[in-house]
Amino acid sequence: MSYNKSFHHHHNSSGVSSSNWSTMARMRSTRLTLFFFLLLSLIAFGVFVPVFALLPSLSQSQNDQQHHPTTKSSPDYVRKFEISEDRFWKDGQPFQIIGGDLHYFRVLPEYWEDRLLRAKALGLNTIQTYVPWNLHEPRAGTLNFEGIADLVSFLELCQKLGFAVMLRPGPYICGEWDLGGFPAWLLAIKPALTLRSSDPAFLQLVERWWGSLLPKIAPLLYGNGGPIIMVQIENEYGSYASDKAYLHHLVSLARKHLGDEVILYTTDGGSRETLEKGTIRGDAVFSAVDFTTGDNPWPIFELQKEFNAPGKSPPLSSEFYTGWLTHWGEKNAQTDADFTAASLKRILERNGSAVLYMAHGGTNFGFYNGANTGSDESDYKPDLTSYDYDAPIRESGDVSNAKFKALRKVIEQFSSESLPPVPSDIEKKTYGSIHVSKTGNLFDMIHDFDVVESENPITMESVGQMSGFLLYVTEYAAKDYDGGNIVSIPKVHDRAQVFISCPSQDGHGKPTYVGTFDRWSNQPLSLPNTKCLSKISLYVLVENMGRLNYGPYIFDMKGILSSVYLDGRILRGWKMYLLPLINLNENSKVNPIIQATDSGFITMSTRKKLKPKSATASNEPAFYAGKFSISKQDKIKDTFISLSGWGKGIVTINNFNIGRFWPLKGPQCNLYVPAPILQHGENIVVIFELQAPNPELVVHLVDQPDFTCGPSKSNLHQL
Repeated sequence: MSYNKSFHHHHNSSGVSSSNWSTMARMRSTRLTLFFFLLLSLIAFGVFVPVFALLPSLSQSQNDQQHHPTTKSSPDYVRKFEISEDRFWKDGQPFQIIGGDLHYFRVLPEYWEDRLLRAKALGLNTIQTYVPWNLHEPRAGTLNFEGIADLVSFLELCQKLGFAVMLRPGPYICGEWDLGGFPAWLLAIKPALTLRSSDPAFLQLVERWWGSLLPKIAPLLYGNGGPIIMVQIENEYGSYASDKAYLHHLVSLARKHLGDEVILYTTDGGSRETLEKGTIRGDAVFSAVDFTTGDNPWPIFELQKEFNAPGKSPPLSSEFYTGWLTHWGEKNAQTDADFTAASLKRILERNGSAVLYMAHGGTNFGFYNGANTGSDESDYKPDLTSYDYDAPIRESGDVSNAKFKALRKVIEQFSSESLPPVPSDIEKKTYGSIHVSKTGNLFDMIHDFDVVESENPITMESVGQMSGFLLYVTEYAAKDYDGGNIVSIPKVHDRAQVFISCPSQDGHGKPTYVGTFDRWSNQPLSLPNTKCLSKISLYVLVENMGRLNYGPYIFDMKGILSSVYLDGRILRGWKMYLLPLINLNENSKVNPIIQATDSGFITMSTRKKLKPKSATASNEPAFYAGKFSISKQDKIKDTFISLSGWGKGIVTINNFNIGRFWPLKGPQCNLYVPAPILQHGENIVVIFELQAPNPELVVHLVDQPDFTCGPSKSNLHQL
């Protein structure tokens, strides 16, 4: 999925409004030279296997347009998925892909089956999912395929429930996911890598990653008895660049691990420019398209044919948008149910295929949300924690909505079998109010954190802090700065809160908030005149709010990316303190910030818990903790945590990072809390608040989402 400023203008021209976004692209196919090369190779090795459809299957020449695929009744029947006569064929029968994106990494594993069954009830026969490299290799050389990253179990579950699978292993995925799925440690490598290119150093790391990933999925290819019918190469590459050597290298790598029979595909936006740049000529790779919902699909499908071999271009919209993404500070995006359903019908009624993006959006747990830019790199727009997407299966799995009903009614007309009954919505519970206590100030804990020292500020990636926050600290002598005391940081990603303290005052020199640098509105700050006998300490707490996942500025390093100036002079001698906040799917480990005591409450490191009190200090980063209990007699149910009245930060429950909150900006007020995170007995809520807590030091567990927070009361945006 991609984000493009032109989307706004395109929508306006067709009478549908939006705010700065767009759609995507990728794919290609067909050359006899590849066929003859492979044929000679097979003969040379004395091997001739039933050829599975390299795309348009390699066993067919362009002149053999009258050939019909093998049927199950044929004596030489072999399980296969292939393309012929501008149609998909599954085991010799025509197959119309009516699919949907459902990302395993945005849904707790305990709910995978539930969400897939809801997709089944919608009428889908195919599931499409990305594979985010950064989730599976969060640290270089450390692979993770467990928990929410257990891709093989997810794929096996898809097969158990009767779905075909279209797999999108990247290495770039976009998807409103941090850095488009690339691990952030790639940005720390020197000399700098050129991502999404034929840079040999970059490709070497891709080879290592795919060398671990693809052998895991090879047994799950359709020809090997699994559910995977197609594997995507890159993602909407034509919207980014045109390095064909890079694409060809990925194809060769995929063939090395997956063989010559699996169908490889690309997806690109439905314009000639993006298809020219993002597809691969010949019949080795099938080219699919995506486009704005509501566009007339059939001229785009005709264009698609030009980028596939003759007879090898079944019309496929591999991203049919059921809704849209929302950034912090925007109104919650919604699209009309009947309009969306009518647009899908225009594709299906002429034997076209489509994959709903999204069928079910899910949640950007932890720090994995992505971001987009507008006119330039500083026009930064981070995505919400919720990835509801206004999809037919809502973030919490609900299907009792107009869009699900409208889409199901259309799909039912074209389904080859009767649809299963629609499941009821999962019950939610209001667990009530939780009173929290302030358990620690950030600045009181920094000596327990890992620290890196450097003459100049260095990036988060360079110090090994791939997500969350980094605290930069330096000192300056008050007597050396008798001017206006103006501090400036020309480049900071993404948001920096500035504090100063005088250690010689009142014994400890409690830091005082000065102001905030925002990536999107970076202005110098005036420091207060401080009569200080010792050196003044300058603290800069920088939040990584999510790396860009789309567009030309994807090399999105975080932290302070420039010198820091005080009255025009560079400040030197920095300490960088790493805040050990847990990310999605990281091992639950005791760290200097939060420990659960035997009593089930919270202590901050070895320090005493501070007395509960109302908030007195504004913009003071601090931790707050509370607890609630669920009786063993009660069924644990989904809930939502309402942060109304709070400022900005993150919240964890039972040491699971639910995600970011920012009700001051909106529109999201409540964060989804799936039941599997909760437990019978005590449940512990910890909030890291960057600014000012709710004056009553309370949060609420409620039974529904809320997207009405922020400066504007009406925060629903009809696209």
